[in-house]
Amino acid sequence: MTVPALILSLLLAFSGFSALALSLDRHHRAVFRSPVSQARIGSLRAAGWSGLGLSFAAAVTFAGWSFGPVQWIGALTGAALAVVALIAYRPTSLRAAALAALPLAALTLPLALMR
Repeated sequence: MTVPALILSLLLAFSGFSALALSLDRHHRAVFRSPVSQARIGSLRAAGWSGLGLSFAAAVTFAGWSFGPVQWIGALTGAALAVVALIAYRPTSLRAAALAALPLAALTLPLALMR
């Protein structure tokens, strides 16, 4: 597993956890200062689970089935800690951080493919 592949998995997991956190009314109110609509809940949950699935796919693709799931659990742990820290201390920054993670993941993908 290379460092860019690990960063790719971490960024995708961060975006996924951010979307899942924002699908909860309490966290959505802290970030946007408004309640979350039922339509937005569904799209945020779909985006969140897709991000976690893509994170798993990246980990397994670049590290193989022997170490990929282990590396994915580590990426999940780091991403979850970052989301919890942002929600606890700077909730309004979560939206910008989650949106910035997606282009960074796209920029990291070619570096991960160069292994």
